[in-house]
Amino acid sequence: MSVLQTLQDRSNTTCELCTSKKDLRQYTIPPSLNENVANDILVCSTCLDQIEGREDMDPNHWRCLNDSMWSEHVAVQIMAWRILQRLRKQGWPQDLLDMMYLDEEAMALARATGEHEEEADRIIHRDANGVILESGDAVVLVKDLKVKGSSMVAKQGTAVRNIRLDHENAEYIEGKVDGQQIVIITQYVKKL
Repeated sequence: MSVLQTLQDRSNTTCELCTSKKDLRQYTIPPSLNENVANDILVCSTCLDQIEGREDMDPNHWRCLNDSMWSEHVAVQIMAWRILQRLRKQGWPQDLLDMMYLDEEAMALARATGEHEEEADRIIHRDANGVILESGDAVVLVKDLKVKGSSMVAKQGTAVRNIRLDHENAEYIEGKVDGQQIVIITQYVKKL
């Protein structure tokens, strides 16, 4: 059974965040690189557009997290925690965060994207053109790069999909090139 089919079965074909039944999509929670039931959730396009920043966050839409934060599925709990962190200045989300519990492993994954940090303290990754990079983005190399510790050369124009961000250094990202996981300096990539 595919990951999407499993997600549809476990959620009864509804958005696992807001329970909408329209325009559902599979979403892999960053910084995960692989699709699997433990890292993915089923979300509607309204939730996905706000999660990925294509639309402004609508605090009233996210009142649904009062229910979904108690999901038995850790991936749903993590996404609810991250969204509540984004909205915590609204007041009511902080009350929900105070009630929420994630075990150590889930909390470490929830914090991996820096949602809990104040805007001024966040490490922001930017490509060669100054565009902000996010976990899961696709980038293209803007020059040939010699990979340290190997004879491999990552060629200019190579697409690197589903990148991960280094949360300690704004100049480093990770991604797979020719099946090998490598660290890439952000000044040598352009977001697709």
